[in-house]
Amino acid sequence: MSKILELLGFPLASQHLGVAKSRRQACCPFSGNECDGGGNRYSSTLHMRDHSELARCFPGKTRVQAGVCSLMVGDTPWIVCPRRLLTMHGSETSLQSDVIGGLIRHGGLSKLAEYRTWSEVKISMHGKQDMKAKSFDYTFDYVIAGHCRKSISEVASVVGMTEQACIRVAKDNRFTLARRDGMVWIEDFPSRPLLIVEVMSSSTSGGNKAKRTQIGMAFEDALLRGTDHQGPGINYRQVWARMVSQLLVKSQVGVEWGGKTIWVMQDVLADYISSTTALDFEDYTADRADEVNIITLGYGDASLAGATAGVLPLTNLRFFSGPISVASRGKMPGGFVDIVKAGFVPPVELLWKALFRKKPCGTLPPRGR
Repeated sequence: MSKILELLGFPLASQHLGVAKSRRQACCPFSGNECDGGGNRYSSTLHMRDHSELARCFPGKTRVQAGVCSLMVGDTPWIVCPRRLLTMHGSETSLQSDVIGGLIRHGGLSKLAEYRTWSEVKISMHGKQDMKAKSFDYTFDYVIAGHCRKSISEVASVVGMTEQACIRVAKDNRFTLARRDGMVWIEDFPSRPLLIVEVMSSSTSGGNKAKRTQIGMAFEDALLRGTDHQGPGINYRQVWARMVSQLLVKSQVGVEWGGKTIWVMQDVLADYISSTTALDFEDYTADRADEVNIITLGYGDASLAGATAGVLPLTNLRFFSGPISVASRGKMPGGFVDIVKAGFVPPVELLWKALFRKKPCGTLPPRGR
C-alpha cells in the first residue's frame, strides 16, 4: 500500500508554521519557486477549472503541478521528485546543504571559489569513430563550471559564431564583458574545473484511474482528505533501466572532458540496485573520486510515521566511487560494459558553447549567504 509522505515539500500532516501558506502558493521550499513537478511530470498538471474543490486550496492559481515529493510504500520512503534530492534553481539551498557540501568536497571544487551552474544542458552531435558514423545526444541535469578570461575572437572561434553575435549572447546570458586596448574580452567564459551532476529519483507506476492511485488523483485526495487516499507504486524496473542506460556514458564523458560526473540518489534506491544486480555499493565506498561517482543520502532515523514537523532532513550522506570497468586496469577481460559506453564523445568545446548560449541558473555557493 502506498501513501504520500511529503507533499509540496512538507510531510502531509505537517502543521508547522508557514506550511499552509507555502502550500496555497504551490511553492517548492527547496527552490523557493512554484513547484514544477520535478520538471518531468507534465501529464500530471491539474487545471483548476476541472477541480473546483481543489481550486479552493490554491486561490488565484489556474493550474498546479502534482507536487508529490515522496511516497511511503509499506514502511519504506521513496523519493519520487528529483528536486527533493537536489535543485540548483533558486537560492533556497540551506535545506540541501549536505548534498551541496558533498558535491563541493567530492567534486574537487574549492569552498572559497564561486562556480556557475547550468541546468538541462543538451549536447547533440554527429561524428565518426573508427570510420563509422556515431552520434551523441544527451542532456545533463546540471553542469557546474569554473570560468576564465577569453578574448571575443577566441570565444568566436570556440562557439562558431561571429564576434558581434558572441557579444549579444554574452549580454543576454549575463556574462561579463570588458574592453582592453580596443579588444573585447569575456571575463567569465565557462572553463574547468568541470562537474556534471545527475539526479536520480525513483519513478512511479502509472497508477489505476478507477482506484484513484494516479499521481494527480493521489495529490488531490491527499490535500482534500488527508490520509484517506491511495498513492501509486514505485516502478522499480524503470528506475534502474533509466539509470543504467546513462550512468556509464555520462561518467565516461566527464572523465574525457577532464572533469567529473557525480550521481545523486536516495539510499534506498542504492540498496535496491545492490540487491537486484551484481553490483554491491559497499564494495565501492570511497573517499576520493574515480570514474563513476555516486552520492547517496536518505531520511536516516527520522520518524516518518505521522510526521508533523517542517521539512524532513536528508542525512547519512555516503560516497561511492570506482572505475567504469576494471578491464581497463588489466584485472579481467572486458564485458558488457563496452556495450553501454559512449560510441562518440564530442570535444569539450561543444559543452563550453552550450553553457555560453544558456543563462546560468545560479552560483555555487549561492550569492548573498
